Amino acid sequence: MTSEVSANDRLRQSIDDLFSNSAPEPVRARAVVEELLELMEAGAVRAAERNSAGDWHAVAWVKRGILLGFRVGRIVDMSLGSTAEGSTQFSFFDKDTYPARVLALGDGVRIVPGGSAIRRGAFVARGVVCMPPSYVNVGAYIGAGTMIDSHALVGSCAQVGERVHLSAAAQLGGVLEPINASPVVIENDVVVGGNCGVYEGTVVQERAVLGSGVILTRGTPVYDLVNETIHRASGDRPLVIPAGAVVVPGSRPASTAWGQEHKLSIATPIIVKYRDDRTDAATALEDSLR
Repeated sequence: MTSEVSANDRLRQSIDDLFSNSAPEPVRARAVVEELLELMEAGAVRAAERNSAGDWHAVAWVKRGILLGFRVGRIVDMSLGSTAEGSTQFSFFDKDTYPARVLALGDGVRIVPGGSAIRRGAFVARGVVCMPPSYVNVGAYIGAGTMIDSHALVGSCAQVGERVHLSAAAQLGGVLEPINASPVVIENDVVVGGNCGVYEGTVVQERAVLGSGVILTRGTPVYDLVNETIHRASGDRPLVIPAGAVVVPGSRPASTAWGQEHKLSIATPIIVKYRDDRTDAATALEDSLR
């Protein structure tokens, strides 16, 4: 354990030194970025961590390392396929430090044909299913048994727990920059409904359910009808959706006289209940799909 910690400390120091240099030595920088990507893909290093109090926070040096990779990378041709006439079927041009991640059958990840991609530097555990098309960006972490449905996005550095269902068109925002931005975290056994959006500075605690169309950001107040309170982000603390909460889209009337005159309302997520046996039955995941 000591050698692992000291190795990570050495990597962190190397990244900090290179990142602070406006013109880092390319060969060394690329080697350091490669080491970081391998550790992230193994799940040994993460872009966000939980402290002893149970609170999530961004790991700034890891995010600096990812940004360093973009700085020293070169844009190359990553196009796929060719036609009988010699032209390219799928044209892609990106930084050579961040190609699509190569997985093997032994990794135990199902990637259904149809246009999904997992970028280098993302951890994807055994039993994860990626339905097409979906995308997992650099620095993301996906726990075992999670389903990423069609048109879903796991943005850069977003953290997703085990047995999560990201329904069709769900979006988890990337939080690569600013470096100290609060992470997007979806804890174990959460259900994220279709067309949901969870963005910077939001933590959804275990077993919560987000109904279709719920949008959560750091600036979003969430009204809890059960406990008659309002959940908000404050200071360095992100917006936290409590464990087991069932959140649906709602609205509240505009507070200004003009808004009331025109009967305007503002979209507002509402916690209508907390998980019970009925909710569990309605959101149960099928092991056979994994």
